[in-house]
Amino acid sequence: MLFFRIVPQNNAGLVETLGKYSRRKEAGLHFYIPFFQTIRNVSLAMRPLRLPDYSVITADNADIKASVTLNYHVTDAMKYMYENTDSVESMAQLVRGHLRDIIGRMELNEALGSTTKINVQLAEAIGDLTNTYGINVDRINIDELRPSTSIQEAMDKQLTADRERVATIAKAEGQARSIELTTKATNDALMATAKAEASATQTRADAERYRIDTVQAGLAGADDKYFQNQSINAFTTLSESSANLVVVDSKHIDQLGQLPIAGKLLEKGLK
Repeated sequence: MLFFRIVPQNNAGLVETLGKYSRRKEAGLHFYIPFFQTIRNVSLAMRPLRLPDYSVITADNADIKASVTLNYHVTDAMKYMYENTDSVESMAQLVRGHLRDIIGRMELNEALGSTTKINVQLAEAIGDLTNTYGINVDRINIDELRPSTSIQEAMDKQLTADRERVATIAKAEGQARSIELTTKATNDALMATAKAEASATQTRADAERYRIDTVQAGLAGADDKYFQNQSINAFTTLSESSANLVVVDSKHIDQLGQLPIAGKLLEKGLK
């Protein structure tokens, strides 16, 4: 009397005769002798596994919690089933051991910022576990490295202090820059004013020099009639004023009487 059993796709059938492994069957329909034989199905498909959080100590004695997920599949069904009581748990312990060793050589800040590096080192350390556990780790990932509560609080305080320090420095730099710009603007305004005043003074000096040069040029070409006319104008102005003092060059004192305006001045003085 024979019984049959179907080994599903991507599974391996392990035939046991009187409790002892005898051979392997691939996917398909297989017959066996009941009571004397049995067929165990072992899945060869990839499986996910999440390792519970556990403590890891860094090189600077910081306690952090590590969370790891991985994917594995059975590569040797016979070793997986018969040579280890629990190949998956053995693999998990191996992963945890290597992770402790890798992180234990790093300081806290380095470990927290090096999850990619840790993933690579961990994958290389584990390697192919076929010969030992009959399984292979296809992918491993550090999901989270979380410092303990006390360390996290200390880090938060340090972060806050750093932010306040940066803000204080930025504020001081802003005030210094504002003072610098204000001083520069004031100096620029003073310089512009000084330049404008200097330019105005120069313009006035140029105008005065031009006036003097023009007068001198005119006087250079003037004859005696011009000066006589100027004298007459001066005496006219003097006759209309309350002054009774006349100053005349000694060279022309004999000609004073020839000026009609002089007679008027003399008459006014005699009165």
